[in-house]
Amino acid sequence: MSFRLAAVRTAWDLQAATGSPTPGPLPGPEESDATVAERQLQRTQPPRLYQVLLLNDDFTPMEFVVMVLQEFFRHDLDTATLIMLKIHHEGRGVCGVFTKDVAATKVELVLSAAQRAGHPLQCTMEAA
Repeated sequence: MSFRLAAVRTAWDLQAATGSPTPGPLPGPEESDATVAERQLQRTQPPRLYQVLLLNDDFTPMEFVVMVLQEFFRHDLDTATLIMLKIHHEGRGVCGVFTKDVAATKVELVLSAAQRAGHPLQCTMEAA
């Protein structure tokens, strides 16, 4: 039994108990003053991307930087070597572009690997 049907029965029962004339039908949805809100299409924005950067220093061996690029960023040997040389000559280089959570995780992994190996390699992230 729906609510509307229950309301009709209650109105009939009330009319019969008070002795007043039989009530008319309840107004339908098209006759009521209710407004209908239209569903609007919501578009989600794609997640912001962040660059993970390695910074140059004079103490971290080039081989370690290449190993980091291969292990944590999945670059092949040639690409890792080119990125390492860019870091060496320009002071910093982009290792990859990721969503915020992934970029932050990669930064932490690189920093902990550098610390374990005893190297002062610095890794940061910035909005792409």
